[in-house]
Amino acid sequence: MKTKLQNNVAITVIRVIAALVVLILAFLLGDILISGIPHISWHFLTAASQSFTSGGGIGVQLFNSIYLLILTLIISFPISLGAGIFLSEYAPKNIFTATVRMAIEVLSSLPSVVVGLFGFLLFVVQMDMGFSILSGAIALTFFNLPLLTRNIEESLRAVPDLQREAGLSLGLSKWKTVTKIILPEALPGIVTGVVLGAGRVFGEAAALIYTAGQSATNINFGNWNPFNSTSPLNLMRPAETLAVHIWKINSEGVMPDAAAVSAGSSAVLIIAVLIFNFSARVIGNQLYRKLTATK
Repeated sequence: MKTKLQNNVAITVIRVIAALVVLILAFLLGDILISGIPHISWHFLTAASQSFTSGGGIGVQLFNSIYLLILTLIISFPISLGAGIFLSEYAPKNIFTATVRMAIEVLSSLPSVVVGLFGFLLFVVQMDMGFSILSGAIALTFFNLPLLTRNIEESLRAVPDLQREAGLSLGLSKWKTVTKIILPEALPGIVTGVVLGAGRVFGEAAALIYTAGQSATNINFGNWNPFNSTSPLNLMRPAETLAVHIWKINSEGVMPDAAAVSAGSSAVLIIAVLIFNFSARVIGNQLYRKLTATK
């Protein structure tokens, strides 16, 4: 009887803690969305920001955030995929592999502001790249690389060894087995991790303050020549992202409607992150059903 009572008490405490976590999250999201959604409009999403007058939008900052995210994934995903395959399928148990794993653990635990300061000293100052989209993308790659590598490795390790043995028994090479059997099986988990990592990168601010900069230059969306300084695709221009824009408004915003712009920007950022999270679940489940032929 005493054991049963202890079990019931433990289960009740766990449920209360879980409910408390959900309530805190719901309160935070609800407060941000309720105060910010009324300020969102098509003009707000597409117009340029204003410094001293009201009525500005977040069009440039939103584009910069999406552009930086795409560049970061282009740089970090191939590296993470190769590292994940090596650690899961090829890495022997020696000091080199242990060093790689330790490096991944250390990088994943670094605060984003430290990554930003490192990027500022190396890319902005030493390599003379200045505050630019490219500096920000490389800094975000350092930020995203360990988490993405770990996700890919765990997704590959989750594939049963019977799959590997079946491929090798058919005469396939190790590489063919990995690319034709293991990777397709692990694809849902990998895609889920990529989408969740994208949401985390999209909302990053501290690392970009010191690398991509805090200014949104006047860009011409009619000029898509990446070598032109006014082009949206120019890699060497400063690029204030949406998260940095929110921080800047709340710290030194001088426009009359700073509170409304901050609330609307925060709501857009939260909605984007929620879309990333829900998309990860939907895409992962659909890929799993397609690859495993389950309903």
